[in-house]
Amino acid sequence: MSNPTDPFALFDTWLAEATAAEPRVPNAMQIATADADGRPSLRTVLLKGHGPAGFVFYTDTRSRKGQELGARPRLVALFHWKSLERQVIIEGTATPVEDAVADAYFASRPRGSRLGAWASEQGQRREPGVLEARFAEEESRHADGAVPRPPYWSGYVIVPDRIEFWQGRPSRLHDRLVYVADGRGWSTHQVNP
Repeated sequence: MSNPTDPFALFDTWLAEATAAEPRVPNAMQIATADADGRPSLRTVLLKGHGPAGFVFYTDTRSRKGQELGARPRLVALFHWKSLERQVIIEGTATPVEDAVADAYFASRPRGSRLGAWASEQGQRREPGVLEARFAEEESRHADGAVPRPPYWSGYVIVPDRIEFWQGRPSRLHDRLVYVADGRGWSTHQVNP
């Protein structure tokens, strides 16, 4: 595994290779958060942007993950690309994206996804037929075509302070390259598998 000084350049390379090898959902990442008692929860979200500022995903802020991030913004994200025997673990702090950024991304989503954001109470108990009825109500309410972003729907930037790249190798001699933010950039070191 190469040892570039910029973890984002290495991530770009790995994501491009994953996109070629696993074209269905190469941007799927698992994120782990914790509630006020430290009880962890894990789910899959989609990476919707990345760069030196961090890694971006969107969600309903009323959801369990939204509530947990509001109370404890620390989280861990994991990309696992099985066919490439690779994973990337990102530790950091989630900060909300600016409203204009959330608005722009929301407007780029398919109409049905935008209506679904209004109709769904993400993570809440679901009664038969209620979601479908709420979706129909939202279709009617937004019949003019405009579907603005709900005030409870937004995005987060994971601002990393530690990123680990793991590359599988035979005989469990895996490569593990760790980047740690040091205030001036990134320091790197390898760790044993």
